[in-house]
Amino acid sequence: MGPCGRDRRGDRGRVELCGVLDPRLARAVTARSALGWLGALTLVRLLVAWRMPVTPDEAYYRVWSHALAGGYPDHPPMVALWIAAGRWLAGDTALGIRLLGPLAVAAGSLLVVGAARDIMPTTTGGQGPVRAAALLNATLALGVGGVVMTPDSPLLFFLCLALFALGRLLATGRGAWWLLAGGAFGAAFESKYTAVLPVAGVGVWLLACARGRRWLVTPWVWLGGLAGAIVCVPVVLWNARNDWVSFLRQGGRVGVFKPERAVQFLGELIGGQIGLATPLVFVLFVLGGIQLWRMARRDGGAALLAAMIGVPTAVFVFHALGDRVQANWPVLIYPFLALPAGYAAAGSVGWARRLWRPASVCGVAMAGAVYGQGLWSILPLSPHHDVVLRQTGGWPALARSVEAARRPDEVVLADEYGLASELALYGVSGVVAGPDPRWRTFALPHPAATQALLVRSERRRDALPQGVGPGEDAGEIARVQAGKQIDRYRLYHVRIEADPARGPLMSEIPAAR
Repeated sequence: MGPCGRDRRGDRGRVELCGVLDPRLARAVTARSALGWLGALTLVRLLVAWRMPVTPDEAYYRVWSHALAGGYPDHPPMVALWIAAGRWLAGDTALGIRLLGPLAVAAGSLLVVGAARDIMPTTTGGQGPVRAAALLNATLALGVGGVVMTPDSPLLFFLCLALFALGRLLATGRGAWWLLAGGAFGAAFESKYTAVLPVAGVGVWLLACARGRRWLVTPWVWLGGLAGAIVCVPVVLWNARNDWVSFLRQGGRVGVFKPERAVQFLGELIGGQIGLATPLVFVLFVLGGIQLWRMARRDGGAALLAAMIGVPTAVFVFHALGDRVQANWPVLIYPFLALPAGYAAAGSVGWARRLWRPASVCGVAMAGAVYGQGLWSILPLSPHHDVVLRQTGGWPALARSVEAARRPDEVVLADEYGLASELALYGVSGVVAGPDPRWRTFALPHPAATQALLVRSERRRDALPQGVGPGEDAGEIARVQAGKQIDRYRLYHVRIEADPARGPLMSEIPAAR
């Protein structure tokens, strides 16, 4: 006999018997198993991050990491800091660009487990927290987002950290946890501006809930807000020095209003979340959200979660009444939804308890299909229907073709930011991006060369970019992967013209070596 007894049913029966005699031992066995699966999943994500070609947006964020600043025209600076740290650890490679993504998902999963134990009821036999983390990992938002480096990668990690800090605050009553929560929310804002929405949810809880209002008469919540504001200083100062370009660019997305297309936009919003959460996880998210809403009337912790979910959801639904909501925007509420979903998956509703395992397996399998398509183009899809192929396919070979066509006295000029960034990443020397105004905000060198090889997609029908003189046609090249033509590019030998009034129009991107 073992410490909890042994029977003929094998390991599963032994764990069940141990759970009857000592629930703590059963929870320990479950935790060890979950850690093993999380470790294996993280290893797979690291391998895929190493082998899958880099997308144009990732290559563009890599350029940011070579020109670190307090902000950029498109986003706050956190993704650039993460890539810079990854490149320092693993080199200027695909793995270096993405290194912190899989590691952050693993760490964030552990933070979600801790938050669920502190916030959700303990009536599920200790299964709820682990199932919450499992369901979060089963979403495509983390399955793919845990491999591809975007601003959502640091955003989700810091939101998980803030959620953990708030859980500790509720469980211990120690006001010092407001400092960590505020700092984490500030770092989330430095990752993506939509982080302000769950922060607004916390504000609603502080004002509307009796348990929250008690904190308003203490210094801790105000010190937490100060900590978050201090973290946000770099991006605010950068915007102040650059005509508020980043704030205006993101804020300008709410300027379009087409109420006649509200039904279409709402349908796209719901469909996008079914896809990114995966269908079965989405069902558990909805069920958990309904249960959370009921609990919020009597439980302060549930009320806090409901506010952090409810405020962003209300904003996105309102936005969808007049304009399109990008599918990845609501992903920021997934860590908060995972907690009630895990509670529902371990609670008294039998079909929900039975659903969590198929939901987890289905979500991981869908992410695996994306990995396989990115690595080997398993499905025979055309480039028009294969978004993974369009984003990742053929870049290294294209870079070699461009380098072979370049004359010794020429730099390589590309007026699409993704194309320029990909060519530099895959080793083309002297890649110049321009004359898009966004590049002028980067601390990048300006080329002294006057001759260039211009690379343009044949889909472009507009005139040659500003600052580029007439040149000679140098032929065509194609971006090809697995025998499929993804895009064609026209090459021109051109002259870069100076503009004394406006200064340098072009910026040179560091090539990976």
